[in-house]
Amino acid sequence: MSDSIIVVENLGKRYTIRHQHERQRYVALRDVLASKLASPLRRFRRGVQPPTPSTEDFWALKDVSFDVKQGEVVGIIGRNGAGKSTLLKILSRITEPTKGRVTLRGRVASLLEVGTGFHPELTGRENILLNGAILGMARAEINRKFDEIVEFAEVEKFLDTPVKRYSSGMYVRLAFAVAAHLEPEILIVDEVLAVGDAQFQKKCLARMSEVAEGGRTVLFVSHNMNAVENLCTKALSLDKGQVQEHGVDVRGIVTRYLGGNNHEESTASVWVNTNNSLNHPVMQPLYFAVENSEGLPLTAPASNNERLFVVIRGDVRQIDPALNMGFALFNQDSEQLLWSLTTDGPEECWPKLERGLVEVRCPLPPRFLNEGSYRMELQCTVHCRDWFVRPEHNSPSIHFEIRGGLSDSPYWIFARPGVLAPEWKWERTR
Repeated sequence: MSDSIIVVENLGKRYTIRHQHERQRYVALRDVLASKLASPLRRFRRGVQPPTPSTEDFWALKDVSFDVKQGEVVGIIGRNGAGKSTLLKILSRITEPTKGRVTLRGRVASLLEVGTGFHPELTGRENILLNGAILGMARAEINRKFDEIVEFAEVEKFLDTPVKRYSSGMYVRLAFAVAAHLEPEILIVDEVLAVGDAQFQKKCLARMSEVAEGGRTVLFVSHNMNAVENLCTKALSLDKGQVQEHGVDVRGIVTRYLGGNNHEESTASVWVNTNNSLNHPVMQPLYFAVENSEGLPLTAPASNNERLFVVIRGDVRQIDPALNMGFALFNQDSEQLLWSLTTDGPEECWPKLERGLVEVRCPLPPRFLNEGSYRMELQCTVHCRDWFVRPEHNSPSIHFEIRGGLSDSPYWIFARPGVLAPEWKWERTR
């Protein structure tokens, strides 16, 4: 591992969690002061002292080991609470590990939250100079990159304004621009890019790609699996503080993570909310599947000319006219192909989602999908943007495959180029 720029060996981080006794009331500051000032005799006459809160050890990371070579772009994925941010804080030397060792061979720039390393009272100009100095840059090196940083961040008009007056979008644009342009050997980026708009996120991903092509190393935490697959050369999957997978098969690691990240029963083309962990006062999703014409979940690849149905069941607890159920469909490259909800089409065609057990079904047209593997995510919303099954954070996912049967034509018995493979009728008009 002599050519590795990052080496992590048996890393562990432990936190102590306090649990207050059930019978012990909430203790405010005034109670603590009163207790300290009370005489020992009065405390003795009071009888038994209140029980001491119990403590519990929680391992945010446990026995984590991996190495990263120079020029690699590693996507770190996992559910919320898997230990991703803790790992990055240790690698950024913000948090000390409880055990294990980290070896970093190079200058590190990290962006773990909006405005990391910025002083709110200083202006944007001053923070660029300060952040560069913290990273170990010479003044001449910072000046050489200064105009490029300002242009990327698009904050020239507010360059001499204290950053405490910046919006969150301006803050993160400038912070990312500084971290990415001051040429660190290792760039660490957490899920802060979600603060920016779509255009800025695209710029950031392009910049990280340029950084990697320049021979530098990038660690990238994201819930955007499409970005992980397109940008990263390796993937590291974490679950409950431990490494599940680490390797160059980025697509395979992402697919397995998406297929098993919900802690409910997920078997290929069917998902069942067995633990009732996905819950909402308006509706509780219960079942999500791709079924064949006999009403059975797929257990084998389906033919392109086979009639398939998307089926969703839920327990509607409140009648809400804005309740939607539906799905998003992705191909094997994690590209979103389409989105369908129960409120598609004219209002008189919407299925009535009344109180109680409700099942809705949507046909997937035959001779439509090309040969390949597909992922479908459950989508549920009450209002236009009030998602209770969020598309970017661990939505229940199901998987199915299309193989052969693309057309009755002898020329198209295998996969066609492109995403879709519809069979359309042609006729001569002159």
